[in-house]
Amino acid sequence: MSGLQEEEQAIVELVAKFVEEEVRPVVQELEHTDTYPEALIEQMKAMGIFGLAIPRPYGEVGVSTACYAKVTEELARGWMSLAGAFGGHTVVSKLILQHGRQEQRERYLPRMATGELRATMALTEPGGGSDLQAMRTVARRDGDDYVVNGSKMWITNAERSQLTALLCRTDPHADPPHKGISILLVGKDPGFTVSRRLPKLGFKGVETCELVFEDFRAPADALLGAVEGKGFAQMMQGLEIGRVQVASRAVGVARAALDDALRYAQEREAFGKPIWKHQSIGNYLADMATKLKASQLLVRHAAERYDAGERSDMEAGMAKLFASEAAMEIALDAMRIHGGYGYSTEFDVERYFRDAPLMIIGEGTNEIQRNVIARQLVSRGGLDA
Repeated sequence: MSGLQEEEQAIVELVAKFVEEEVRPVVQELEHTDTYPEALIEQMKAMGIFGLAIPRPYGEVGVSTACYAKVTEELARGWMSLAGAFGGHTVVSKLILQHGRQEQRERYLPRMATGELRATMALTEPGGGSDLQAMRTVARRDGDDYVVNGSKMWITNAERSQLTALLCRTDPHADPPHKGISILLVGKDPGFTVSRRLPKLGFKGVETCELVFEDFRAPADALLGAVEGKGFAQMMQGLEIGRVQVASRAVGVARAALDDALRYAQEREAFGKPIWKHQSIGNYLADMATKLKASQLLVRHAAERYDAGERSDMEAGMAKLFASEAAMEIALDAMRIHGGYGYSTEFDVERYFRDAPLMIIGEGTNEIQRNVIARQLVSRGGLDA
C-alpha cells in the first residue's frame, strides 16, 4: 500500500478486517441463495464506504483514488457483489461533483456520502449495448419538465437506489448524435418502472434490472449541469473512475482466487508431496501471481493519473482490460489447481469463476477498451508521449 496516507492505510485495513470477520463467514449462504446483503450494506454505510469518493465539504472521508481502488479490491476479495453495490454510486457522485450545479451538489452529495441516498447510472439499452450514441431513450422538453420515454437494461442496484443518472436524448436530431445527449438526475416518480430483475450467472445478491420510462416527467432542473447536450462527454469522463473501480473488482476476485489456490496447493498432497512442488502446479501459481501484480500496478497507475487531474481514459482502459482478462484466467487456473473441488459449490473458487466474466463486459466491453486505447495511442503520439 505504498503511496497511501497513514489514514488511508488504516481505512483499507479496517475494510480488510470487515471482509474477514463479517463477509467471508456469510458470503456462501448469501451468494448461493441470491440474497441481498442488507446487513453488510448497512455496515458499509456506517464505515463511510459510500462516501469514499466524495470530498469535503460534502463528505467526511474523501480519499485518493488509489485508496478507493484498494478498498474496492478488499471488498471484491470478500464478495465481488459488495464492491459492485457502490460502483455506479461512485460514478454518479463524481458526475455531480464535476459537472453538477452548486444546488445539485448541495442537494445530493451529503446524503450520498453517508449512503442515505443511493445512486445508480442508466446507460445501456436493450438494443444498444456499447453503442451509446444509438440510444433511443428520449427526453422531450415540455414547459418546465422533460417527458421521458424509453428503456434501459442491466442497471445495477435499480430497486434500491433512490437517484438515477439517466443518459438520454434531449435533441434526437443533433448531428453528430452525441451532441444531443444529456444526463437527467431522476427519482422514482410515476412513469418510472423497474420492470424486471435479470437472471445472471454470477454477481448474485445485488439486483440487476430493466427500467422502463413511459411519459415519465422530470423537472427541468434535473438536467446535470446547466446546458443540454453535454451528457455524452460527461459520462465518458465519469466512466474513467468507473473503469478503475471495475478493474479493482477484478483484482479483488483474482487475489481471492490466488490466495485460495496457493493455500490449497500447500495443503493438498499428490505422489507424496504438496502439489505446488509439481512443476505444472507451480507454474500456474507463478503465472497467476505475476498477472495479479501487473494488474495491481496498472490500477495504481490509472488511479494516480486520475488524481493528478490528467486525462486517464487510456490508463483506466488498460487497467480494466488487463485486470479483467487476468481475473478470468486466474479464476480458471485456481479451479484447475483445486481439481474436482474447484467445481464444487462447497468451495469459493467456482464463485470467482462465475463472477470474473462480468468485469470483462461491464463498464464498456474489453473490445471497446481496446478501441479507446488504440485511439488514444494515436492521438497522444505514442504510449509515453
